[in-house]
Amino acid sequence: MKTATAFLLFVAFVGSFAQGPQSDRQQFIRAEGPVIALTHVRVVDGTGANALEDQTIVISAGKIASIDSSATARVEANAQVIDLKGYTVLPGLVGMHDHMFFPMGGNPPMYSDMGTSFPRLYLALGVTTIRTTGSVAPYTDLEIKKLIDTGRIVGPKMHVTAPYLEGAGAFTPVMHQLTGPDDARKMVNFWADQGATSFKAYMNITRDELRAAVEEAHKRGLKVTGHLCSIGYREAAEIGIDNLEHGLLPDSEFVANKQPDKCPGAAVNASLLQLDINGAAVKETIRTLVAKNVALTSTLPVFEAGAPLSQNGIGASSAVLNPRMLNVMNTDARVRYLTARSRIAATSTSATLVRKSMDFERAFVAAGGLLMAGLDPTGNGGVVAGFGDLREVELLVEAGFTPIEAIKIATLNGAKFLGEDSRIGSIAIGKQADLMIVKGNPATKISDIENIEIVFKDGVGYDSEKLIQSVQSLVGIR
Repeated sequence: MKTATAFLLFVAFVGSFAQGPQSDRQQFIRAEGPVIALTHVRVVDGTGANALEDQTIVISAGKIASIDSSATARVEANAQVIDLKGYTVLPGLVGMHDHMFFPMGGNPPMYSDMGTSFPRLYLALGVTTIRTTGSVAPYTDLEIKKLIDTGRIVGPKMHVTAPYLEGAGAFTPVMHQLTGPDDARKMVNFWADQGATSFKAYMNITRDELRAAVEEAHKRGLKVTGHLCSIGYREAAEIGIDNLEHGLLPDSEFVANKQPDKCPGAAVNASLLQLDINGAAVKETIRTLVAKNVALTSTLPVFEAGAPLSQNGIGASSAVLNPRMLNVMNTDARVRYLTARSRIAATSTSATLVRKSMDFERAFVAAGGLLMAGLDPTGNGGVVAGFGDLREVELLVEAGFTPIEAIKIATLNGAKFLGEDSRIGSIAIGKQADLMIVKGNPATKISDIENIEIVFKDGVGYDSEKLIQSVQSLVGIR
């Protein structure tokens, strides 16, 4: 009898677990129905156009059915109506450097997958689409994507990047080190077969390995980005790379007497500190990137986290010591980050380098380049999913872009690079209803972008605060 009872309890437990993912999703939903009307809302559509006041957006079957002035809009009697006077609706962010892992410390450094906390945080803070831009647990990333796509867990739409394409000399053991061009070709084809949709070259890759990877990826209609050091930006552009990460800061081409295929390490920062952003060399780099259609990804928060504290601007204490962000970290992760911050010297040149990258990004856009946005939750552990994406938009404004321009960089530009701009990235009739609802007016006060209350993905509205509360103290664990 006891055995039978135990078996029935086990079956009940397994059954409840099987039902769990659906109920897990349901607890975070704030708005769902065949027709939803967002009334009296300000619209920043992501295209760079000025905000439209007092609009009504009707969502039907997960898509935007209409956008009209609230004075003339017609709303079906059976629609779920949400009055949003005093609020702004923006497109969901398209995070183009949004990993699913987080630094765990150690020497050499180690990283752990955040498959529970990060999907919820990205979605909670308005990021409805991500590109993982390098993976340390690729099978996990691919499976999480499946779980999200089938509705078993909540999270953003995912474009999964394969494991890093790294050459000999990797600073962390979580990366495979390529043995040559043939290995690069094999790696691209293997991970493309598994479902990866992009690739990322890393700091010690050789030119021959990069060329082989780019050729194989392009044969399959896939793109390659890079956080480079062994190869300069102009060299990479000539090879055919599609995208470069982290703005200016990894570019080693300005190091005097740089050796081919070798990362010059600390000499990169030293060369950038002396670099004239308005000089001929930088202009030629930008000209080459634009001519070769190489996009650039801005990831300012990961560098800001390593800058000395300031009262405003880069390294602002309200950003790098954000209590809401610190509260989602587990104790070990929080202590690791705060300890790292305490060791940053007041004389550090980090803020100067961030400002250089800002100036480079602005010049790149002025020349016609495609700039995208991400956060990169690595570095000293002070950049967390979602929180960093919002901070990136604020830092773009600090770089000199208008709020409207910064929002476009963080939404439509990424969608264009992914080839998804007919579906996402801006607010337009017929597009997926991927939207973020914020209190206030980020078109004039960009910090209002942090006041997120509801995030819609495919027409389903999720409660931002409930998602955040569900992962308190989890970042750094899972």
